[in-house]
Amino acid sequence: MKTALTIAGSDSGGGAGIQADLKTFSAHGVFGMSAITAVTAQNTMEVRSVQPIETAIISDQIAAIFEDIPVDAVKIGMLGSKEIVETVAASLKTFMPAIVILDPVMISKSGHHLLDEKAVSALKMELLPLANLVTPNVPEAEVLTGFPIRTKQDFYRACISIQEMGPKAVLLKGGHAAGNPNDLFYDGTDFHWIKGERIHTKNTHGTGCTLSSAITSNLANGLPLQVSIEHAKTYISEAIRNSFSIGKGHGPVHHFHSYSKKERSDLL
Repeated sequence: MKTALTIAGSDSGGGAGIQADLKTFSAHGVFGMSAITAVTAQNTMEVRSVQPIETAIISDQIAAIFEDIPVDAVKIGMLGSKEIVETVAASLKTFMPAIVILDPVMISKSGHHLLDEKAVSALKMELLPLANLVTPNVPEAEVLTGFPIRTKQDFYRACISIQEMGPKAVLLKGGHAAGNPNDLFYDGTDFHWIKGERIHTKNTHGTGCTLSSAITSNLANGLPLQVSIEHAKTYISEAIRNSFSIGKGHGPVHHFHSYSKKERSDLL
């Protein structure tokens, strides 16, 4: 069995963060491991509070995994602070994983800021150059690039700008754009539009975490990057289509939608 490590925050509501990542890894037949960067008190309506984890414990979590268990791929999500960004970057430079997928989590679905201004600068300087792929949505890409993204030409320009910051490739997600949520993949040479379908539901909590974790899983399983992205896009679309109306706000997607009811019961 292939393995994947998620370095991210914990979501007490279970729909995003570490919880979504581990569910996604399992759904793809990948053994999931975690290094928790923050504990959040949140549900489908809000992020109530955030407690960052001490950097020494974060680095110890990462080291404990790499020094014992082979890591086929790493997914990075919520980091929160400049110090945590720098800690994670230092750990990656020490252990040099072959595959690093960076989801630059900055703002929660409810509008809570999850990455401070100093951390954004550290992310650009320290982590982007270590990533095989970075997966920003439009608001995150606007923070990274410093310009508004409204048109297709803006998408192309933003991908080039972000790729020049160091990552090997960029997937600029189109969920915040008008029309269907088409994503633009840029591998440093060529552009590829990954088409999506707008599914009308409010249950989209954890979609970004889930998509990046699905890409990570596919890469851990040996698929090429563009194929991994295309398969992950199909996976998240069906997870949204089969999402849950749990709670009073944005409900979670269905990470195990591809399993039959009996198979899902057997997993529990």
